[in-house]
Amino acid sequence: MESSAIPLFEEIDFEKLSDECQQLLATLPREKTWDGSYYYLYQGFWFRAIPLHGIILFQKHFQAEDEDVLIITSAKSGTTWLKALTFAIANRKDSPLTQSPLLTTSPHQLPDSLEAGLEMVCKGIEGCGPYWDHVLGYWRMSRERPEKVLFLKYEDLKKDIICQLKRLAHFLGVPFSEEEERQGMIEEISRLCSLDSLKNLEVNMNGMHTSGLKNSSFYRKGEVGDWVNYVTPSMAERIENAFEEKLSGSGLSFKMSCNTKKEDN
Repeated sequence: MESSAIPLFEEIDFEKLSDECQQLLATLPREKTWDGSYYYLYQGFWFRAIPLHGIILFQKHFQAEDEDVLIITSAKSGTTWLKALTFAIANRKDSPLTQSPLLTTSPHQLPDSLEAGLEMVCKGIEGCGPYWDHVLGYWRMSRERPEKVLFLKYEDLKKDIICQLKRLAHFLGVPFSEEEERQGMIEEISRLCSLDSLKNLEVNMNGMHTSGLKNSSFYRKGEVGDWVNYVTPSMAERIENAFEEKLSGSGLSFKMSCNTKKEDN
């Protein structure tokens, strides 16, 4: 890893970076990625230059309020689904679900070479990585302060959506009433926010995100363990071994593929 001061590489759009960020980048350790760009090591995690600028501003100016809800996920781990579920639950009393903004607005307004990037990911050198450090940080905090941090697994949402929606509603401070449960409100929210429902809406099939991405790019199959179909068996084994090593002793585990791994007690 390079640790001495280095010049900024030419692909950075300097106009998008503050002077403070440009000066900081020149002092940070960096690693060249498979695509020729760089990740910079900042406060123990790896970032590209542009996101790092936003992170610095966020740390300096953002002040969380008690009523704020922050959704923390890694890319392609159910982010769009969880955003939709959280929005529908928190705002269900403002308008009927048949008139939900989710029917006309994306929850976000709410192809890499895998082999080349696999080893870097397993080392934790990826955007906002190491990934497991974030996961373990929130996992431990959810145990220490369960009233402030709710830890949800995508696999659990898929396995028992009703139970998990009750947990989410309780955490948000808007638990479902007995009457709502009798009327099927939980099931209605589940249907409204299902991946099949969301990805087949006009806004998500043909709409555009403010970033310029198509809304459809935020939706995949949504199947637990489907990732193994996009990597070789040896790559899948490498990833599973890395997670087992990093999560060992934490009491946290994931169903990585067809093999169900149990949580430690």
